[in-house]
Amino acid sequence: MKRIKFLVTFIVLKLGLFCAGLTARPFRPVEPIPAGIVDMHCHIAGIGAGGSGCWVSPRMLNNWRFGIYLRSFGVTKKEVLAKGDLIIGDKISASLAQSKYVSRAVILALDGVVDGQGNLDTNRTEVYVPDEFAAAVCARHTNLLFGCSVNPYRPDALARLEWAKAHGAVLVKWIPNIMAIHPDDPKLIPFYKKMVELNLPLLSHTGEEKSFSRASADLGDPEKLRLPLSLGVKVIAAHIASGGNYHGERGPDRLARLMREYPHLFTDISALTNVNKPGCLKEALTKPEFAGRQVYGTDFPLINTALESPWYSWHLSLREKLEISRTKNPWDRDVLTKHYLGVPAETFARPAEMFNKS
Repeated sequence: MKRIKFLVTFIVLKLGLFCAGLTARPFRPVEPIPAGIVDMHCHIAGIGAGGSGCWVSPRMLNNWRFGIYLRSFGVTKKEVLAKGDLIIGDKISASLAQSKYVSRAVILALDGVVDGQGNLDTNRTEVYVPDEFAAAVCARHTNLLFGCSVNPYRPDALARLEWAKAHGAVLVKWIPNIMAIHPDDPKLIPFYKKMVELNLPLLSHTGEEKSFSRASADLGDPEKLRLPLSLGVKVIAAHIASGGNYHGERGPDRLARLMREYPHLFTDISALTNVNKPGCLKEALTKPEFAGRQVYGTDFPLINTALESPWYSWHLSLREKLEISRTKNPWDRDVLTKHYLGVPAETFARPAEMFNKS
């Protein structure tokens, strides 16, 4: 009898889940997908093969995440060692060229922690992607845009910014949590003023950081971006500060307050459909302060991992889930998922407008 009751309950639950997936419940009205979308948040990495200058710490090489990251880029360690790190950029470009919706992507360099002399501190850096490598990758492919990364504590940081701009950089990328950058440090004022002079926006990670084996949680506080904002830097706070809590206040709420004060503050929606960020995309699309301030990004290569699947969402219909899961291109899967969940057309179009690439 107990077994029969269990089976009946199980069948009822399964039918309920199936029926719940028949009708779409987007977070806001679904709008048409614009042409020529630019993904403004696309990572690249390397292991130093072919003289790229990239570096991965032994700690990260031995971490379970490393193998997943390689597979998500569509390469093997053997292939990279044989052909050099540039093959990773080639793979990204080739996959992007097959996308129906996304025409270009910003490839992000990633500077590391620097020591007291301003040199790369390999004892505290897990992944290093030099600007020279990212710029070289983008120079090989017309569908890739260069996103530089300069640790502002380097003694030649201003010269590095000028070099990056001269080589086509469209933004500066930081992950303060792992780069040991304090965005509210008054010592960075000359760096921020140079960014304004060069018209380089700052894409800064906000909220918690779990992609690396260690990170400083407090450095993801969006309130720390008040200094560059006060100096006129256009700031894109990545991930709506999701997962972070600071001084008893949620990261998204602290970011929303800043939005009310600074019209040149934006937030990207990359990674907000990850299974470990439940409710984050809904908040980004429905919080009044974020309206008209969202920028499209994917956080590639995470869209090529088990963190992303349309089957995680209760707000997609069965038809939409099947359409997305049958879509082979990772960028197209991401666009369709966010489109059906109600991401507005202006959000998809904003990066192209922001970088004058429309």
